[in-house]
Amino acid sequence: MNGSPVHYFVTIIPRRLLEKGRNMKTLPAVAILLFAIVLNGCAIVPGQRMDEGALQREDSHVKLVQITPELVENDQAQAAIPQELLSYQPEDYRIGSGDTLYITVWDHPELTSPAGSQQQTVANGRLVRPDGTLFYPYAGTIKAAGLTIEELRLLLTKKLSSFVRQPQVDVSVVGYGSHRITLEGAFQHTDAQVMNAVPVTLSQAIGAAGIDSQQADLSGLTLTRDGKTYRLDLTKLNQAEGNQAIYLKPGDKVFLPYNDSKEVYVVGEVMRPQAITFKTTDLTLTQALGRAGGLSQVTSSGNAVYVIRGSQKLSQTPAEVFHLNARSPASYVLADNFRVEPGDVVFVGASAITKWNRVLAQLLPLSGFIYQTTLSVDKANNP
Repeated sequence: MNGSPVHYFVTIIPRRLLEKGRNMKTLPAVAILLFAIVLNGCAIVPGQRMDEGALQREDSHVKLVQITPELVENDQAQAAIPQELLSYQPEDYRIGSGDTLYITVWDHPELTSPAGSQQQTVANGRLVRPDGTLFYPYAGTIKAAGLTIEELRLLLTKKLSSFVRQPQVDVSVVGYGSHRITLEGAFQHTDAQVMNAVPVTLSQAIGAAGIDSQQADLSGLTLTRDGKTYRLDLTKLNQAEGNQAIYLKPGDKVFLPYNDSKEVYVVGEVMRPQAITFKTTDLTLTQALGRAGGLSQVTSSGNAVYVIRGSQKLSQTPAEVFHLNARSPASYVLADNFRVEPGDVVFVGASAITKWNRVLAQLLPLSGFIYQTTLSVDKANNP
């Protein structure tokens, strides 16, 4: 450090102060105090910095992870659509409570339309009661809920055969009211959708409900089925819809959250530090840095790009700090495939010369004070 400005501030000026201020009782103490302050300024660089050595200690609650091709591949694999959703195939429609059935017994209009032929079909329909039963003449009370249309037709044929010779029975559903799917959150229409005999896919249900594109978090879509919740990505869902559609099941619940709290914070040596909102899971580290104006060409260190990801249970699971060495342009290939998550903090550290300049920026005002003190000492000793 000999010959540098800090050497001058740390060694020369305090020594002169001590030499010229021997006759002053308090000046040596002041000089020694200033000397210690300046030394402390050299040892501690102003501003935030990432101490990787501290992160790698065994007792640390933070785990340092390098961004590598293997890490990016594993992250992309975890985002795939669950296979159990893709493999589900709808069953034949099963009758439920609230459905209205129209039962025809050919050549026996008195059984088919007891209210008269002039009445509409729905008026002669048979409503399945809340307990799942319905009443039909000569067949009595029948447990219809849970049966397919064909199973109910065969059951009625068997019961009526004791009163009607070779009955020709037909059953159709004229009012669907038993099976529903629920859509909640950032949809334009959140009314429950009634399912009929035609299978419906998740994309069709979302299309009918309409998405509030300004407020929706498109990456946070969840599907709850049989007590288990699946998180889905709408982009991958649309890509899979051509060959592998996700069919909905009665009782499914679809939730699309709002994006009002979905932010990534970019701080440090970037052009425009800011909080960035996003709607999909496709926001990558490159895009986050790009929205912040990129790394500062003057003050940033390409070897100090970090993504800090917290943990909800820090006592059990450590937080993670992902490190990207961005000195090489090729490293942005990794950054372009590394997806950030809500709540992440992207931190870009300062270069060594920037840290040095900031030390000097703090020392220069101090040097002026020391210079004024030196003049005062000269005047005191040489009136």
